[in-house]
Amino acid sequence: MSYDKLFFEFPQENNEVVAEGDDPGYVVKPQAYFRGAMQIPGSEFNVGFQIFVKPFFLDRNPHRHAHDEYLIFLGASFPNVFDFDADIEFTLGKLGEDAQVFHVTKPTIIRVPAGVYHCPLNFKRIDKPVFFQAALMEPMFGGIYDTPDGEVEMHYNGPVQCKYNLNKKCDSCGKCLEEDWKK
Repeated sequence: MSYDKLFFEFPQENNEVVAEGDDPGYVVKPQAYFRGAMQIPGSEFNVGFQIFVKPFFLDRNPHRHAHDEYLIFLGASFPNVFDFDADIEFTLGKLGEDAQVFHVTKPTIIRVPAGVYHCPLNFKRIDKPVFFQAALMEPMFGGIYDTPDGEVEMHYNGPVQCKYNLNKKCDSCGKCLEEDWKK
């Protein structure tokens, strides 16, 4: 058996998905993302690595996931990850019901259990760069959102090429989720 499919070398990415009118310079480029099963077949984990240098309202929309998510906030003045000077506002719980707003002001990890509503996530003040990592225990990034038409699960695999059709961008079809690393 070959273990080659269990290794993935990070490509540099310049993910600039921002709301219209927002400053795309909020994060240092390039960035790194591990896009789960698309990049290592059979993976049940995806993660992004970003260094925020300016305030930015990252995620305005409350949602939940079918599996746990972990949000990691560290100082980005390596090697001292405790050199942290920021205020990041994060909401856990369903807005209008049990929501609680937290302020991350020092190195922190947050576990968001499966099924728990979370967000908005707002990097309100950044006086020193912040290393941010969102790790979701699912093979593709996505969330379950409440919409006027009901509950909708949406996925986003980033602005990357489709693994099976190099002439198109990934549309989160999920075909790569079916691939087994042993084949």
